[in-house]
Amino acid sequence: MNSTFISDTIRQALTQAGLQRGSQSGGIDIHRVIDDALAAAGLSPGGSAIAPRFNDAPPTVPKAHGPQRPAALPGEFVWKRHTGPHGSRQYRLYVPTTKQPGRKLPLVLMLHGCKQHPDDFAAGTRMNALAERHGFLVAYPAQTQRANGSNCWNWFEPSQQQRSGAEPSLLTGIVDDIHAAHPVDRNKVFVAGLSAGAAMAVILGQTHPDVFAAVGAHSGLPQGSAHDVASAFAAMQARGPQRPSRGGRRAVRTMVIHGDADTTVNAMNGAAIAGQAVQAFTQSGVGLEAQPAARFERGGRQCTATSFCDELGIPLVEEWVVHGGGHAWSGGDPAGSYTDRAGPDASAEFVRFFLGADAALPIVGEDGPG
Repeated sequence: MNSTFISDTIRQALTQAGLQRGSQSGGIDIHRVIDDALAAAGLSPGGSAIAPRFNDAPPTVPKAHGPQRPAALPGEFVWKRHTGPHGSRQYRLYVPTTKQPGRKLPLVLMLHGCKQHPDDFAAGTRMNALAERHGFLVAYPAQTQRANGSNCWNWFEPSQQQRSGAEPSLLTGIVDDIHAAHPVDRNKVFVAGLSAGAAMAVILGQTHPDVFAAVGAHSGLPQGSAHDVASAFAAMQARGPQRPSRGGRRAVRTMVIHGDADTTVNAMNGAAIAGQAVQAFTQSGVGLEAQPAARFERGGRQCTATSFCDELGIPLVEEWVVHGGGHAWSGGDPAGSYTDRAGPDASAEFVRFFLGADAALPIVGEDGPG
């Protein structure tokens, strides 16, 4: 059953129910919600709901959201290609001018969401500016439309939730290529993503804890929450049981950011990611203490942040809820798609969580950040 048939069937059912395109319910455009949900599951018209075919084709710019060029910065921002046993993927790499001779650099892998592209994601997150400021490398892998019709990472496929999966192997292969060409600090390699990219970032933290020191999940889903297209839709709306990952969960530092008004991926998924991360530390013998929830205003939105710290007071898991935030990168630049100018700067907060004191950014405390 192809994606066009699925999406057309849903739209016909809505029309028959008297819900024409543009119909509103509680101020929400119902068809727009359905379109976003189809895209997040990789099922926009023309997409594929079958196993992906890996190839060497260059990334195709999604028609719905063409990429914007990120702001000009003094560092080098170039296209690269990784090729391995599972095929190849292109990626954008930003190399800061602030690097110091003899100093190994942290690396942040940024995974775009559905209907996005590396340039688009770089523009919307402004992560390159933070890389220039703090001196780290940042890479933006590009999913291909042949692998997924909506440029989604295939987070819902069981084969992609394993260490041997094609997409996890390609993404970690990109890390290896960058390490071969640049002085990467292998103890400071991080991964963050939005939506389907966040779901894949969580998977990478579980399948490759030896590669990634921490995970940043924005509007994402936990590993094992889906195993096919139908369960992907259920998971996005926080329905249905979650399947535990094989071999138990790995303890990996994790930061979650999720808007509680997200109608595409229910915020309960963000809470599940954080809860599973805390549980994994507990099972590994590292007890975490939940700090009093910090409530504060940031960028015109109210936020609640909860830190789970080890015995030294170091936050190993953080969960941020952006009240009124939708399915978009919080504090992002409107030059990119799926961004919300309001709210905390998600990019800065992920960097602060990843690098800690190295980032010279505020740490969440009982009275709120800063």
